Amino acid sequence: MNTMQFIENKTFDEIEVGQSAELVRTLKREDIELFAVMSGDVNPAHVDEEFARSDLFHKVIAHGMWGGALISAVLGTELPGPGTIYLNQSLSFRRPVGLGDTVTVRVTVREKLPEKKRLRLDCDCFNQSGETVIKGDAEVIAPSEKVRRPRATLPEVHLHERGARYKALIAATRDIAPVRTAVVHPCDSLSLSGALEAAEQDLIVPVLVGPRTRIEAAAAEAGRDLGIVDVPHSHAAATKAVALAREAKVEALMKGKLHTDELMGAVVDRTSGLRTDRRMSHVYGLDVPHYPKPLFITDAAINIYPNLDDKRDIVQNAIDLAHALGLATPKVALLSAIETVSPNISSTVDAAALCKMADRGQITGGIIDGPLAFDNAISKSAAETKGIISLVAGDADILVAPDLEAGNMMAKQLIYLAGADPAGIVLGARVPIMLTSRADDMLCRLASAALVQLFVRRHPRATT
Repeated sequence: MNTMQFIENKTFDEIEVGQSAELVRTLKREDIELFAVMSGDVNPAHVDEEFARSDLFHKVIAHGMWGGALISAVLGTELPGPGTIYLNQSLSFRRPVGLGDTVTVRVTVREKLPEKKRLRLDCDCFNQSGETVIKGDAEVIAPSEKVRRPRATLPEVHLHERGARYKALIAATRDIAPVRTAVVHPCDSLSLSGALEAAEQDLIVPVLVGPRTRIEAAAAEAGRDLGIVDVPHSHAAATKAVALAREAKVEALMKGKLHTDELMGAVVDRTSGLRTDRRMSHVYGLDVPHYPKPLFITDAAINIYPNLDDKRDIVQNAIDLAHALGLATPKVALLSAIETVSPNISSTVDAAALCKMADRGQITGGIIDGPLAFDNAISKSAAETKGIISLVAGDADILVAPDLEAGNMMAKQLIYLAGADPAGIVLGARVPIMLTSRADDMLCRLASAALVQLFVRRHPRATT
């Protein structure tokens, strides 16, 4: 049973000269990041490890006022405690505090001024070696009345640098050639700017396919200068882009301002020349706050109610993408509502069959397990609570949805409720396809282009 903790002050009359209080804190990276967020102080000496190595102290160091804040914490919670009014503070910073350093913060009453119930206190901070890192003094008005209150429970803080994984993904493409890409009907500034920004980042070489006048209008709005393959409308743009891919004049397709079914209709047409024996499927790559690594969800955009053969290809497509991104043996969770096989829930039967297909070499390159409910696929504690023993449970790289409805809802919930950033491509055709959404911002569009570039350059494309 938890015992309620209280915070209690010491009044002016209770305090004696020489009385002291202290706290001990070890500097963590989260402390620096939180202080930077709170203060807006993003001095690279504190937040840029590469810069810090070349700076005066050759390491990341704490903001000086991080130590000052700890002194304030002792004054406000210990001595004198609640009811204290800060008047003056002077600080001399003697040594840097680096990551992993343990700092002891001590305040000591040097003088009492009874007329206005003021205290003057020495303020000293020492590192784990006993060296002084901060020295100073403070003047406060001490409380006259006793205060004893329940100690406040602070909210949990979870730090997430938006786009950090995508930036690393884009950085991984620096030494490989851009992919010649047909950008289909880029007739608004967002889709056009996304394609051209991907070109500036050396992710793609864009071939703009669509009505010249509309693309030029979008270019004027975006402030860009470009070359165009002129066709009269979106349907013709999709057909022309597919032809360019069939003729090996482009290596990938990127959706512009047209409906997904219009582009994919041209791709899946039996005369397109882009179909293979592999079922086409969409893979979402998600940067999910609080999940320790990239998370892939498939299929949430192409296959509505896939059968067992379809699911085999859906799984293999996702594994192939993971390999191109450097995951040697991705962990694949086959999702359902329960963890046991039930003939009443077809997705559990499919999951069991897919696991056996992997055992027999019909799916290769990953560790596959299922059926698994969503919580057990991504949470080790949930899986352990249910006694699930699995190499995949709680550590999945790829989540395979039982159908498009489940996959789409799952992905959109992570995007709009959990703050995940999406990127995604369609695999299984002779060229990969970027199905960007109107809601995707620039970083997500660039990440999708980086996925395609890495897939094209690093993975031998399956055409059978």
